[in-house]
Amino acid sequence: MYSYRDLGDLQAASLKVQGAIRKQTFSPDAAKSLRRFSSWEVSELILKVNHSTLRGRLAADPTLPQGIVEEDGRQRWYNLEEINELRRKIKVNRTSLIPPRPSNKRAIRAAVANFKGGAGKSTVALHFAHAAALDGYRVLCVDFDPQATLSHSMGLTDVAEEFTVWGVMARDLIQETARMNAVSHGAETGTALSPRRLPESITGMGLDSLRVGDFIKPTNWPTIDILPSCANAAFVEFASAQYRHLNPEWSFFAAVSRHLDQLAPDLYDFILFDCPPAIGYQSMNAVFAADVLYVPSGPGYWEYDSTTSFIGQLSEALEDLVGFSGSVPAGTMQLPKEFADLRFLLTRFEPNNDLHSAMQQAFVKVWGDRVTLNPIELTRAVEQSGRFLSSIYEIDYRDMTRETWRRARASFDRAYEEFKGNMIKAWANLEGKP
Repeated sequence: MYSYRDLGDLQAASLKVQGAIRKQTFSPDAAKSLRRFSSWEVSELILKVNHSTLRGRLAADPTLPQGIVEEDGRQRWYNLEEINELRRKIKVNRTSLIPPRPSNKRAIRAAVANFKGGAGKSTVALHFAHAAALDGYRVLCVDFDPQATLSHSMGLTDVAEEFTVWGVMARDLIQETARMNAVSHGAETGTALSPRRLPESITGMGLDSLRVGDFIKPTNWPTIDILPSCANAAFVEFASAQYRHLNPEWSFFAAVSRHLDQLAPDLYDFILFDCPPAIGYQSMNAVFAADVLYVPSGPGYWEYDSTTSFIGQLSEALEDLVGFSGSVPAGTMQLPKEFADLRFLLTRFEPNNDLHSAMQQAFVKVWGDRVTLNPIELTRAVEQSGRFLSSIYEIDYRDMTRETWRRARASFDRAYEEFKGNMIKAWANLEGKP
């Protein structure tokens, strides 16, 4: 027989192993650091300029970042801050290297969601975040998944649960209850809500005194921040049900949206959500706060079947929210919920696999141009990067054959470029700064 004590002992044993793995994977102080990028990568893959053009600009202007030069003088290596300085200062054919961003718009938000585990949600969110950062964008990630894979991959391993989405939702409950209590007519039911209805276990944590930015943590990428998750945040589903009982008028699904609305509109460019493999309080917060919904799926029939169930259940869940339309404060998102774009992205795709190709055709036949043109291919390099809690962009190409590395990166580059194009189109349809 096994009780909760046995499960706790098993987790403790596993955490010791996790610590050892992180010490081997990260730097000696167990903190993940971002590698430098070679001048070849900077010119060809990041800034997308001719290598000789970049060398000429560096020689002509010694005030430009010169990077660190290898002993043989053949290659320079740059950190991301230096790459972004080059991006700001260099023009090619009088064209700026700054990535496009609509003026007078807040950051655009995309949720990577599917309730099937193993669909590649965290992998897609991680790689799109890293690709966007290398592209010159400022990125905020929100980890809704209690497995915290995205948070761990971003180098965060010691997160208190009050600084996760659960803390955001609990803080929102306190603030929304106070707001409702301040309204002269009380709650919509006609019964005034007293702050004393919220127990000390909620009000006494000091969440209401925290600023919106206190929940956001820096990562090992200087232009990527994260609202992290942790394993202890798994109880958020149970806690949220309790919170709804304490205040039935609380629009729980809008908590994260209201939180993000408090950020300065130009603080970030992309906000990416990694969703848990279930439709619950956290995932509903993610999809409600998102402008764009990206649904990753494996290329098999069961993945297709699960994805079909996911969008059906999501449709029903969003329809159920319409009844809250009178109680949701005006903000970025409104009811009924609408997405500026919806895309299905095939993952773990093998181009030479006839079954995968057949399933890709089936996806397109059903969902048409909602299926992205560029699936994410399954490669050994991607599998290796996952083992080390890293993206293909973080892996040094010298750690494997360059062709293997380039093939994996090219797959994610194509998928990201399509993602960016879709996001920019959707961005244009957003209203101005809230």
